[in-house]
Amino acid sequence: MIDLHTHSFLSDGVLIPSELVRRARVAGYKAMAITDHADESNIEAVLKQITKVARQLNTDRTFRLLPGVELTHIPPAHIPLMVKKARALGARVVVGHGETLAEPVEAGTNAAFIKAGVDILAHPGLVTDEDAKSAVKRSVHFEITARGGHSLTNGHVAAVAKRHGVKMVLNTDSHSPGDLITGEKALKIALGAGLNEEDFRRIQENAKALVKKFRA
Repeated sequence: MIDLHTHSFLSDGVLIPSELVRRARVAGYKAMAITDHADESNIEAVLKQITKVARQLNTDRTFRLLPGVELTHIPPAHIPLMVKKARALGARVVVGHGETLAEPVEAGTNAAFIKAGVDILAHPGLVTDEDAKSAVKRSVHFEITARGGHSLTNGHVAAVAKRHGVKMVLNTDSHSPGDLITGEKALKIALGAGLNEEDFRRIQENAKALVKKFRA
């Protein structure tokens, strides 16, 4: 299992980063990103702390922790500068908090994150065909999510992504230990989104490719 969207107590998760990593490793994870919620108010502190933990925990080749952020509820006009700032501060994974049906995300957020070139557009809700075409051009991945509420539109996201050739990843958006999943559960979530086993294999390969890119 590779999970590129999780949260620690540095934002609204319940575990310190090292415990989150330990529990993920016991669950069979091979790599993960901690991507705590961030905006202008906390991005420096969040990335500084996660980067320190990553240096401490990446002591062998059997597991990789990547420092990242999920840019969250940022006005679309400010998104490009925040994406640049996140990368300048050392974020290896930049996730954009998409237009989920479960929260009042401002219209235009999906398009702004895609145009800014985030790595992953998380739970993008009723994402449009136009946004999907743009995502292909900018190598932005769409997220299939295990998280309740955000997962309401997994089927729509998967269908749009397949129609236009958008690469997908499957993440948990974990906030607590019970949110972590096995590879078997991930497959079931993919099947529930209307994908097939070959689609799931590609999702896994996409995640592996991103980890390789982020480690470079």
